Amino acid sequence: MVEVEKVREKEVERKEVEREKEVEREETVEVCPECGSPRLIRDFKRGEFICQDCGLVIEDTYIDSGPEWRAFDSEQREKRSRVGAPITYTIHDKGLSTIIDWSNKDYYGKAISVRNRAQLFRLRKWQRRIRISNATERNLAFALSELDRMASALGLPKSVRETAAVIYRKAVEKNLIRGRSIEGVVAAALYAACRQAGVPRTLDEIATYSRVDRKEIGRTYRFIARELGLKLLPTSPADYVPRFCAALGLSGEVQKKAIEIIKKAEEKELTSGRGPTGVAAAAIYIASILTGERRTQREVAEVAGVTEVTIRNRYKELAEKLGIEIIL
Repeated sequence: MVEVEKVREKEVERKEVEREKEVEREETVEVCPECGSPRLIRDFKRGEFICQDCGLVIEDTYIDSGPEWRAFDSEQREKRSRVGAPITYTIHDKGLSTIIDWSNKDYYGKAISVRNRAQLFRLRKWQRRIRISNATERNLAFALSELDRMASALGLPKSVRETAAVIYRKAVEKNLIRGRSIEGVVAAALYAACRQAGVPRTLDEIATYSRVDRKEIGRTYRFIARELGLKLLPTSPADYVPRFCAALGLSGEVQKKAIEIIKKAEEKELTSGRGPTGVAAAAIYIASILTGERRTQREVAEVAGVTEVTIRNRYKELAEKLGIEIIL
């Protein structure tokens, strides 16, 4: 497995080098060296880089990195493609190992004979044992499956899952897991990834779908961020507005107005020392009243995960300091 991974990494590096050289060549040649014309075209059929005015062949070894076969629909493309899934950090072996299917059917869809099923059963058993060969891989297999479960429950995109998996792998490499629960470190890595990707989730939300409490997640997150040198800026209340507005069924006008209120509050430093979810909830409450799409404080509080008292205090402060007249 290690040799296969090394071969694939070398192939990826080689293709990246070729692509970089190709881009550099394209960027350097902007006009024809013969006539000075900027009308240059690439003939992928002949593999040539040609001037349209004088016909000079500037480059005759132009490489087409696409497949040599053609496909006219998605079904043909799927059948003719000979590559596997891309490398992913969300699987402990990065998706490079093989998997023997449990369907007991061959490539053509025919049922496998009873004589060969016992042999396939043994192969599957040894395949499961070989995929996880040591304690580190066993740790990663459990942790990444837990990460996938939490990310699915929170509705996070694939990019966030990949970032969280990379953070967790770095923590394992630096031996930061020792003395801490795997679930706690996974939750902390997911929280850090959400902040890095600009898809904020509160500690309370992550703790809801985790098997550890909020306090442990926060403590582990601070430790990992310090040891790995993660430089994360404080979360802005504006990052929460689109999600809260969508949950409340509010229009884009309310969302725009709430973000404007938050920006004015940030300019006057009214958000300093305040919880971002509380400020976002108060801004949405004010914007919903101003635009005529009124929502109650209880409705906003349930979506934002804060108390009605917090919203009341924040919206009064914002309205007073920003000079916003609210007619209740």
